[in-house]
Amino acid sequence: MSSPLRRTAALLFAAAALAGSTAPVSPAAAAAPAAPPVPRHAECRTRVHGSHATAHCFNGNATTDSVQLHIECVRWWDPDMDTARATVGPAGHVALSQRCWLGIRHAWVTHRPA
Repeated sequence: MSSPLRRTAALLFAAAALAGSTAPVSPAAAAAPAAPPVPRHAECRTRVHGSHATAHCFNGNATTDSVQLHIECVRWWDPDMDTARATVGPAGHVALSQRCWLGIRHAWVTHRPA
């Protein structure tokens, strides 16, 4: 009588023969996770302190990125503000800042390929 391990091995070899593969597949190679996607834009960290917002962006890619900080103010009469676009080259860093009069509801950064 054959063991379950021998039956499993026989099934694997039979499946490989039917598929036309002659190279053995190791369990580690079959279970290897896919590489994470590479970001195509600068990485930005946004900080809000009271009525001031600051974004620090670093571009670790080989392509140039264009970034812009946007803020939404708390008060209805306080206009929402946007900074001018800043170009961040490969391995470059840029700091963007903007403010509202009495408080910031939300701050975010948008990206555009330069």
